[in-house]
Amino acid sequence: MNKLKVVFMGTPEFAVPSLAALADKTEILCVVTQPDKPKGRGHKLQPPPVKVFALENNLPVIQPPKVKAAEVVEQLAALKPDLIVVVAFGQILSQKILDIPRFGCINVHASLLPKYRGAAPIEWSIIRGETVTGVTTMQMNAGLDTGDILLASEVKITDEMILPELRERLMTTGADLLLKTLYRLQRGELQPVKQDDSLSTYASLIKKDTGLIDWQKPARDVHNLIRGLYGSAFSTLNGLKLKIFRSRLVDVQLPLTAGQVKIDGQRLFVGTGDGALEILELQAPNSKKLSAADFLRGHRQWTNE
Repeated sequence: MNKLKVVFMGTPEFAVPSLAALADKTEILCVVTQPDKPKGRGHKLQPPPVKVFALENNLPVIQPPKVKAAEVVEQLAALKPDLIVVVAFGQILSQKILDIPRFGCINVHASLLPKYRGAAPIEWSIIRGETVTGVTTMQMNAGLDTGDILLASEVKITDEMILPELRERLMTTGADLLLKTLYRLQRGELQPVKQDDSLSTYASLIKKDTGLIDWQKPARDVHNLIRGLYGSAFSTLNGLKLKIFRSRLVDVQLPLTAGQVKIDGQRLFVGTGDGALEILELQAPNSKKLSAADFLRGHRQWTNE
């Protein structure tokens, strides 16, 4: 069976396993990724993970600010790819691009479509308390994650699973599912299934204020927000603004009001709308992430109220 000629579009770490899988099984004509962005205190330009992998493996890379630009469309069309594979690219493709490959464009999406269409499906699946998510390969159309479903694979979400753990599971699952999709594509065995729009949900972009903790909410809701954002959830406790990385639901009932802090030895608890939540990892301004025990050793001024 001849190798498919593929253009790959992707940007973050999530897309790298899929690109690596394709590099072994297909002929990659070009890797399209987002432009380098300034990061850190020095604002030095940093390449996206997909670019790093591509250059390390001698794959040609382009980084168009706008992939819809006429000259970019012309450049892609001239490559005459069999297929374009899109994994967390970060730009919307025009119909002109969708029409270029003979097999169209296939997207690897980190949810069980039609649930969690949009930019942040992994985060919202945890935040909303889902126990199962997965990966879907989809034949792309002009809509936002609305194309026909090709294959899907489920992944369980445990009560304590945090964002980086789920992301890693999904990115490896996605790479495997992509290869299965391409194998069946070449054998003519794919049977696309239209999405049921009535079952769709939307996973909007995570904004800064998404992470503001409302301690009036039930403990499980707060816990889900913390583990779904992993470091982007934040609150002011005892006058100090803190990023909360990890928490744990507790069975013991503590007489705490919402947002009230209790220190028990080296353990830190905060009241919620229906009980207490234990804080396991957190970060103060201009400090590093610490376990609750290490944090309390450095903040002895904290007292129980």
